[in-house]
Amino acid sequence: MRRSILDATDDHPVDDDERPPASWAVAVIDDCDGCGMGEPRVALTLEELGRAGTGVVAHLAPDTARRLREALALALREVGEDPGR
Repeated sequence: MRRSILDATDDHPVDDDERPPASWAVAVIDDCDGCGMGEPRVALTLEELGRAGTGVVAHLAPDTARRLREALALALREVGEDPGR
């Protein structure tokens, strides 16, 4: 199973030659051979915009995905934003 949840681009200016814009995608998978077939994972893909297939894919176990969610919430609070749900 592979189900796409959301994909988007970052908010970095496209005209910055030193830091090109990135795209990210979140999916749910259960076909990661190295993780154990049938075990659900959250797949997080990061790659340079326009360079599909050249990025990095992290296969996050549920506990690791929750740690990432917590880190993002903490970062939002740090910059004075409500982390939401």
